[in-house]
Amino acid sequence: MEYKDFDSNKLMYVTNRPDLVFTEGNGMWLTDHKGKRYLDYLQGWAVNALGHSPQCIQDALVAQSKKLLNPSPAFYNAPSIELANLLTANSVFDRVFFANSGAEANEGAIKLARKWGKKNPATNGDARFEIITFKHSFHGRTIATMSASGKDGWDTMFAPQVPGFPKATLNDLASVERLITKHTVAVMLEPVQGEGGVIPATREFMQGLRRLTKQANLLLIVDEVQSGMGRTGELFGYQLSGIEPDIMTLGKGIGGGVPLAALLAREEIACFEAGEQGGTYNGNPLMTAVGVAVIKELLKPGFLETVRERGQYLRDRSLALSEKYGFEGERGEGLLRALQLGRDIGPQIVEAARDMEPVGLLLNSPRPNLLRFMPSLNVSKDEIDQMFSMLEDVLAKVGQ
Repeated sequence: MEYKDFDSNKLMYVTNRPDLVFTEGNGMWLTDHKGKRYLDYLQGWAVNALGHSPQCIQDALVAQSKKLLNPSPAFYNAPSIELANLLTANSVFDRVFFANSGAEANEGAIKLARKWGKKNPATNGDARFEIITFKHSFHGRTIATMSASGKDGWDTMFAPQVPGFPKATLNDLASVERLITKHTVAVMLEPVQGEGGVIPATREFMQGLRRLTKQANLLLIVDEVQSGMGRTGELFGYQLSGIEPDIMTLGKGIGGGVPLAALLAREEIACFEAGEQGGTYNGNPLMTAVGVAVIKELLKPGFLETVRERGQYLRDRSLALSEKYGFEGERGEGLLRALQLGRDIGPQIVEAARDMEPVGLLLNSPRPNLLRFMPSLNVSKDEIDQMFSMLEDVLAKVGQ
């Protein structure tokens, strides 16, 4: 049956989608149902750490599918144990809980922090449950993670929100201090605010926040759903600042394209009791086998160094383009970067780039005044050059 014979309206409407169906992907490239190719700088919103359909993920899926898919999370399985050991051996954390999405991992982090706060109440015995988060942050689409997020308009979308998430300003330590009360248990932030416009937390802010939280006996939670798994040029974004958080969440890149996420904590924080956290598919061997394949690629000698080099090259090309067209520069870390346009032309550029012929370009504009670049971590210099060449063609068409 041809794709035109299917009724796409049978899918529930949740977003505006262009009239095309992707059928194949390889590396930085996607192909639609008409055979048109697209250079993909979305990569599933930084999900495809190794690009589309990398060989190591194909091999892991085939091999594990012949062994065991899902024995139930009531039992151990070998891939989940191997992945947990790889993650803890390469971070400051001691315990791992596997989930299926970044939002689920962040829900787990909220629950764990509140459980720890219950076990470690304020000096007068008051419960500690409030988690300070940040304006323009994004932590997921469940009711609790939407409440934790600082995305404009989300406070009324599915009101009432879950209480207990006062909002500070990123890179403003005093704004965090002002929100600390006897009920505060933790501070939660993204090392780079992706949906907020690719806004990095400064090294000084992260270090000051770690000192502040230690002094106030608060947990520090880093949401690394987008910034983790090599995206910033380090395995985890918190490593850029040389700090040791208490809890970390991972998603997107950890599965390289399959639904996999993780909640990590230091030993003294991991205080869940039996029955308090779980999930039907959590840590299933098919997904965690892929996670093992992904992290082994990231840990190969020279891989992260190449990510840093490509990130610098992407930055240099962005700055040159910005100067040429009178834009406002760029920002980001590693291969999570944004071109600051200075005017609200992002959506126009995204649409024109996608509709280019004979080859399209897939870009993202989380805010109308910027473009976000999220290529695979093994993107080549030639593919970066090709993107900028295509982008210049688009800018000529939209009159910039």
